[in-house]
Amino acid sequence: MTKCQNFKNNLKLCNCTYEPCSRKGICCECISYHRQQNELPACYFSQKDEKIYNRTISFFKTKN
Repeated sequence: MTKCQNFKNNLKLCNCTYEPCSRKGICCECISYHRQQNELPACYFSQKDEKIYNRTISFFKTKN
């Protein structure tokens, strides 16, 4: 994959606290990964809920 032109800006907006994540700042890879897992990326969740690391769609629905 070529370098993401928006990497620095994306990284500023990314609220993912999962430190070993290799997809931080590369939104297209993050979204693709979580879709394959039937999940949503961290940016869909509040700061508090993101730290639980439950990215399931059902968890998201209970919070919204």
